[in-house]
Amino acid sequence: MHKNSLKIQLFPDQRWVKPNSSLPLTRFYRMASSENNNNLKRIRNNYRLVVMNDDTYEEVVTFRLSRLSVYIGLSTVFVILVGLTIALIAFSPLKYYIPGYGTKESRTALQVLKMRTDSLEQAIRYKEQYIDGVKKVLSGNTPSALDTIALQIPKADISNE
Repeated sequence: MHKNSLKIQLFPDQRWVKPNSSLPLTRFYRMASSENNNNLKRIRNNYRLVVMNDDTYEEVVTFRLSRLSVYIGLSTVFVILVGLTIALIAFSPLKYYIPGYGTKESRTALQVLKMRTDSLEQAIRYKEQYIDGVKKVLSGNTPSALDTIALQIPKADISNE
C-alpha cells in the first residue's frame, strides 16, 4: 500500500443507554434488535463514517450519518445539478447548439415569413370571395334580396305632355 493511503470504514453508531433507572450509571451497548428490521426504522439508524490513515490508523474525518440523511443529501445535490444544467442551457447561447433549435436569425426570419404567409392567405380569401360573387352575377344565380323599403315616387301627370 501507499505510504499515506486512507482507509474508510463505516461503523454503526454506538448509542449508550441506561436500561434501568435502578442500576448504577454504567454504559451499556444497545444491540440491534429485530425491531430494526423494519425499513422505516432502519432508514433512521445512525452510522459513523470514519476516514482513517491506513498506515497510522489515525482518524482523519468522522461523520455521523443516517440512510435518510444520505438519501436527502444526494437527492438535493441531484436536483440542484439538474436545475443548474437546465438554467445554463436555457439562459445562455448554448441553446443554439441543441439540434432543431436553430439560430436567432433563422427564428426571426421564420416569424417574418409566418406573418407574410398569414397576410397572403387573407388576401387570397378576399379574392376568392370576390371571384365567387362575380361568377354568381354572371351566371344569374345571385340571390335576390328583396328591397323592403317602399319608395315614394311622385306620379307624373302624363296627360299634360
